[in-house]
Amino acid sequence: MSDKKPVVVYGASGFSGRLVAEYLREFNVPFIAAGRNGARIKEILGRMPGVETANFEVVEVGHSVAELTKLFTGAKVVCNTVGPCMYYAPTVIEAALKAGCHYIDIGGEQEWVYEASEKWGPKFAEKGLLAAPATAYMSVASDIGVNICIENKAIDSIEVISMFNGAPTYGSTQTVFAALQGEERYLEQNQYKIWPIGSSFEVNVPGSVMSHLVVPWAGFPHTIWYKNHPQVANVRTLGGVFLRPVMEGVKAMAQDYQQNLKSMPPDQRRKVLSERAAGMQAGTPPRENPRENRTIDVIAGRGTLEAAQVVMIGTCCYKQTGLIQAFVAQSLLRSAPRKTGFASACEAVGYREILKTLEGFGLNRAKVIMQ
Repeated sequence: MSDKKPVVVYGASGFSGRLVAEYLREFNVPFIAAGRNGARIKEILGRMPGVETANFEVVEVGHSVAELTKLFTGAKVVCNTVGPCMYYAPTVIEAALKAGCHYIDIGGEQEWVYEASEKWGPKFAEKGLLAAPATAYMSVASDIGVNICIENKAIDSIEVISMFNGAPTYGSTQTVFAALQGEERYLEQNQYKIWPIGSSFEVNVPGSVMSHLVVPWAGFPHTIWYKNHPQVANVRTLGGVFLRPVMEGVKAMAQDYQQNLKSMPPDQRRKVLSERAAGMQAGTPPRENPRENRTIDVIAGRGTLEAAQVVMIGTCCYKQTGLIQAFVAQSLLRSAPRKTGFASACEAVGYREILKTLEGFGLNRAKVIMQ
């Protein structure tokens, strides 16, 4: 029997990676903490709460298919937290497939999710493995609400608003800028449609008397998840942060990209986008505080003569991501996924199960307004 630890957290020194490690410790799951800088990983995880009770090892590894395949071989689940995923995930998912591992990541940029569904989903299905990008708060919490809405079988149209309060991490900021290069799709009568460039909306959300600015935010993965769903035909998903100056900056950034950057050669464009993202968030934000870092996801469902609405009320979006990753990983160790190939976390391990876990840790709950 192999003594290889069953879960690999790739990018373990990052803000999200260390939270995945923390929650794997909570579930008593042995793991490998991997990344390009072993000393940095040891330093970061050395300060992890309860580190003395965690069963893990640190491995320094280069970002290549060959090196990652060697590292992943013998494990069962790869948790990829290295982003932007549209740049780095193809290498990691290819290595996971070659090593025979389930693959989950925290990237919700639609271009990457679309690529995963088209290119990698069938290959993982052939091997009975799961490929589940966007296993993170920004996608999973709202998808729980979607699944509760469509328990009403008359519902065929979904609108989602996802918002959080807090500072995006370095990785998240890099992802937001990188995602400007892709199309932002929504779903209309089971067909992809493209949001007009610079789309934004003023919305009201429960718990706030002020209106908030939201944008397609790179499209979200829901459009891809529900493309061929037998019940859901229409999906529109919007998101943002509560700080209006940040959202005004995001809107201006999208306009600047279209006017000044889109025509650049790809390598130059990527460099400029990365530099601008670093200028907005170059460091690590403070650890989340539940009195400040709160989340809200509003999911509205509609049928011909039926309506449903669910509000997901949560806190600490990055902690939610860490917990969701760890829970899905340990679920995959215990039993085969409910769906192989490309799938959402909710499809793979159950939306009620994920919700129960989030509630158990005091990080999110569902409030059903109507069903």
